[in-house]
Amino acid sequence: MNRRENGGDPVIRDPKLAAIARKVDAGERLDLEDGLACLETRDLFALGRIADAAARRKSGDRVYYVLNRQLNPTNLCVLRCKFCDFAARPGDDHAYELSLDEALAHGGEDIDEIHIVSGLHPSWPFERYVEIMRALKDRWPDLPIKAWTAVEIDWFTRIAKKSVDEIFDILIAAGLATMPGGGAEVFSDRIRRELYPTKMGHDRWFEIHRTAHAKGIPSNCTLLYGHIETFEERIRHLIRVRELQDETGGFLSFVPLEYQVGTTRLVERGASASDSLRTVAASRLMLDNFDHVKAYWVMLGEETASVALNFGADDIDGTIVEEKIAHFARAESPVGLTQRRILKLIREAGKKPVRRDALYHVLETHDEDDTHAHSVSQL
Repeated sequence: MNRRENGGDPVIRDPKLAAIARKVDAGERLDLEDGLACLETRDLFALGRIADAAARRKSGDRVYYVLNRQLNPTNLCVLRCKFCDFAARPGDDHAYELSLDEALAHGGEDIDEIHIVSGLHPSWPFERYVEIMRALKDRWPDLPIKAWTAVEIDWFTRIAKKSVDEIFDILIAAGLATMPGGGAEVFSDRIRRELYPTKMGHDRWFEIHRTAHAKGIPSNCTLLYGHIETFEERIRHLIRVRELQDETGGFLSFVPLEYQVGTTRLVERGASASDSLRTVAASRLMLDNFDHVKAYWVMLGEETASVALNFGADDIDGTIVEEKIAHFARAESPVGLTQRRILKLIREAGKKPVRRDALYHVLETHDEDDTHAHSVSQL
């Protein structure tokens, strides 16, 4: 195969990838078969080069990170999703609920985002969740709040007996800036029946994010992979997300989340590093209308996340400090990463670190020396 036949890269061995490279170069949208080819190929490094080139068209050699902290107010939850080690029932040894003072301890002037995700508490009123946001916003008015998945928004409509519109109006007034993308899992009726039959389906997830976007609240989207889903279900998930982004343009980033085997053990072994890299690359190539794809180090691990920055990811998330959901499932990543360590992971990938906030406003760009950074006011 010569350079022209394989899409301009003389070392692409997989002819399906060569066809994908040509489509990407021409700005053509990939289809289901292309996505499957990305997940099935053995030509891993060629896939990485194609996805990295697509990411560079979006972000150049920049990789974004955020100084953030995750707040999980409670793990008491009415749902019993089969993949979740986080949720607890009243009386369980690992059950907890934070006081307002304990929740406030997660804020601070040293972070640029607070990320709030919780269990669906069986007895907390909606006002309890709102109170947490108001207290954080009162204490730190400039701290962007990324809060509540679509699953939680759906729960709020039930316990408050209000519409999705009304719930968002209250949350926006309390300081909501953006939404995380959790609760998407895999947009498959088969997966829902098997793993989370009492949780809302994808139509409701789309309705809630569509409403958020209409109200000026951008959001994110996830995919939980590496359990019982098929490759086709992964790619169809990406296509559905892409269609909503075509409609609203309201998604900030896409986050592939590797299933943590933990004690739920839906499979004996989690996704391999190569499977994770293929999934990140496929996400970047399929989601041509997304600006950012994350290498979420909490679930990928530091090393795989750093490599994924050359497989289409342009964001590594942040310092987090305390994260409970993945670590209840025995994720092997450290509980938090310092800023210096994040900068090192980005530079090891040959990229340039850029500090952002929850809305991807650039706050700081870094030179090779950690001590020399440029704030946005200096640029």
